[in-house]
Amino acid sequence: MSIEQLAETAQAMVAAGKGIIAIDESTATIAKRFAGVGIENTEENRRAYREMLLTTPKLGEHISGAILYDETLRQSTRDGVPFAKLMAANGIIPGIKVDKGTHPLAGCQGEVVTEGLDGLRDRLKEYYALGARFAKWRAVINIGDDIPSGTCIEANAHALARYAALCQEAGIVPMVEPEVLMDGDHDIETCYEVTEATLRALFGALYEQNVMLEGTILKASMVVAGKHCDEQASIEEVAEATVMCLKSTVPAILPGVVFLSGGQRDEDATAHLDAMNRLGNLPWPLSFSYGRAMQSAALELWSKDLVGNFDKAQAIVHARARDNGMAALGKWEG
Repeated sequence: MSIEQLAETAQAMVAAGKGIIAIDESTATIAKRFAGVGIENTEENRRAYREMLLTTPKLGEHISGAILYDETLRQSTRDGVPFAKLMAANGIIPGIKVDKGTHPLAGCQGEVVTEGLDGLRDRLKEYYALGARFAKWRAVINIGDDIPSGTCIEANAHALARYAALCQEAGIVPMVEPEVLMDGDHDIETCYEVTEATLRALFGALYEQNVMLEGTILKASMVVAGKHCDEQASIEEVAEATVMCLKSTVPAILPGVVFLSGGQRDEDATAHLDAMNRLGNLPWPLSFSYGRAMQSAALELWSKDLVGNFDKAQAIVHARARDNGMAALGKWEG
């Protein structure tokens, strides 16, 4: 696929007022979510849950793409329509999570590196054939005593860049996600410094690996205080700090930035995105790629009656998509 086609896909992912829904939880992660609401973690229940999300009426009005897990990309609706085909028919671009999760970074106490590069070229080829047109790789940066180290930031940036180069070779848009975790008691200034250093390293590594930025999407964490910090920043402070950090690190040629919710309350994730877009004068579209913040309320309702609450749960999914779509335009009413 040419860079023009990759750029076209990337631009469609951040079309005005649209964002990405992340439904790429691994089987182990969805087990925890299901256990929290009393649903048995069977393949059929996972399939039915993802069908509920993906068949939400008019979802494509506010959702441009969905990140799937390997199992989900291979599944179909009750009527036998492959999810990827259903999505494409509704104007939703199929995406796929390709990393193999975090593992302890040898020699760096308390730090992790994301693995999954081995065999990735062949997996990407298969995912393209199954209909995926973008992929996601998540790196995790912890803030704590004397961490993150430069070693950890560099190792994760390098892996993200290798992954991105392999994606583009396969005709797939890479979504690069260096998540600076909210866990901890650090203040917003510390988060700013770590996020800035992480993004500088990432874009340096992408340049070194000849990744074409016009065919790449950044999935970023917001600049927020740690969840155990006594002093939490206001909505406006988070918006201003995040935008300033992005402006100082992210090249303007990038088609767009989507944010992860990262454990924020649903409403906070929407309010922060809205406040950023109200600042105006941005070099790139700022949108969303939310998982829990898009799904948690719907999952809670659906779990009480998998058949009877199907439509009601979809109504919640649509409302969350609409709210975040409005926030991506800076027009959310709250």
